[in-house]
Amino acid sequence: MTDNAPILTLTLNPALDMATEVPEMIAGQKLRCTQPLLDPGGGGLNVSRAIRALGGDSLALVALSGLTGDRLAGLIRQTGVTFLSILGPGETRMSLSVAEQGSGKQYRFMLPGPEWAEADRDGVFTLLRATSRPGGISVISGSQPPGVPADFNAQLVESMPGSRVLLDTSGAPLRVAVTRPIPDLDILRMDGEEAESLTGHALDSRSDTADFAQSLARRGVARKVIVARGADGNVLATAERRIFVPAPKVKVRSTVGAGDSFVAAFVLAMARGQGDGEALALGGAAAAAAVMTDATKLCRPQDVMRLLPDCVVAEI
Repeated sequence: MTDNAPILTLTLNPALDMATEVPEMIAGQKLRCTQPLLDPGGGGLNVSRAIRALGGDSLALVALSGLTGDRLAGLIRQTGVTFLSILGPGETRMSLSVAEQGSGKQYRFMLPGPEWAEADRDGVFTLLRATSRPGGISVISGSQPPGVPADFNAQLVESMPGSRVLLDTSGAPLRVAVTRPIPDLDILRMDGEEAESLTGHALDSRSDTADFAQSLARRGVARKVIVARGADGNVLATAERRIFVPAPKVKVRSTVGAGDSFVAAFVLAMARGQGDGEALALGGAAAAAAVMTDATKLCRPQDVMRLLPDCVVAEI
């Protein structure tokens, strides 16, 4: 629909994702792999891929460099995602996912990516000011490139005035976002393990998670805080409200891409003018659909629609 709010995704540390399988992981031996599957990877880029799969549109800003970047650009074109290339430093990274056929275990090897200098960062800020739209939705997702300062996410948000920004991060950048709140941040998303690392104790119940998420919202960390409780479901809290959507019970093949599929469906619902409950339900269905697929594959729309009736919103 033409009246949907525009969606922008940002991926500054993308990866050429390679997925393969071996009969057994054995140290010190040559392991014969199956033919690799190649996909464009990186948080924001995965979000844009899932948005397209769900029938929506977005503009993906992706930092690409070197021969790997050229290969990655070709893969993005094949997906049909609309993207703008940001000239990044060095060589775009690769990542490797290896599944052990005997046990079903999955091993993931993530390279760090090239280091960014101040001039590289300044170019991103300029592009964000030119492409983000007031009233639009912007997604900052995935790992940060090496070399950026601790408050880098705050600088990114500042470069998108009037845009509703969803930040999906972890580790040190998440801690900084919580301890030094980013002005005007609309949504902060994290998983349960990240939430527990911030509190220093287990969040055993949905109410525990909602208490934590709402405390962040009331401190001004973000207008909405989402915490994924894994196979249990997802909690969303504002300063006034706490809601929960249970995760549909599905057979798990790979958890890769579940969070990105959730974010894609959530922001797509927002862009269509749906409320928090509808967005949380669609996000939960997309996350469950994603874990049903292999390796780096994301959610399939037919699975999302089939699982959506199981995602019933409840107040906490």
